[in-house]
Amino acid sequence: MRRYLMALALTLAACAPQVTQAPEARPLLEEKAFYPASTGLEWVYVPEGEPISSPPYRMRVEGPAAYEGQEALRFRVFGRGEDRTYFRQVGAFGVRLLGFQEPSARVVFSPPLLEYPPEALLAPGQRWGGSTEVRVELLTPSGREPLAQGTLAYEMEVLEEREVRVPAGTFRIYRIRQTFRDSRSQDIREVWFAPRVGEVRTREGRILVERNFR
Repeated sequence: MRRYLMALALTLAACAPQVTQAPEARPLLEEKAFYPASTGLEWVYVPEGEPISSPPYRMRVEGPAAYEGQEALRFRVFGRGEDRTYFRQVGAFGVRLLGFQEPSARVVFSPPLLEYPPEALLAPGQRWGGSTEVRVELLTPSGREPLAQGTLAYEMEVLEEREVRVPAGTFRIYRIRQTFRDSRSQDIREVWFAPRVGEVRTREGRILVERNFR
């Protein structure tokens, strides 16, 4: 049960590949926020090492929503059979993850997991983290059914600031190590974040190939 909890909490579920059609051409949107979160923004990714012609994953900001009684923004990630919606709060405090939902399951972090700190604190050598209670529920036609619950500890550390080149362009990024632990296991990931652009490399190892905003 603990392994299942960790897999859901860190979004490690394997998905069967399937062809995803390219979106229709649209004009570029304008975005100036340090942590981009305007409705309509979209990022396109492929797994690291794969050709850019591979079936992509997309992340799209779908707008305001409520999650566990709190105001949030919906970030939908889909492609290759995956369809998951993340619920985040973005503000002067940084970026908080309240939880996420799939067609058959729902995950809640209480308190919300702090993915990114205030803008001024994102710098090499900075660390932040904490612990959160993770609740996993199955979604059934009759409602929600409790599946698992446990404590997840996390620590984020900015390893360095440097320039990287990916298919979407050249960006000045922060390399961030993400460490997650429960009572039995530990998972370490790496994210590349570019201010006013977003994640150039995701924790799943997906590389940015396109975005629909300047």
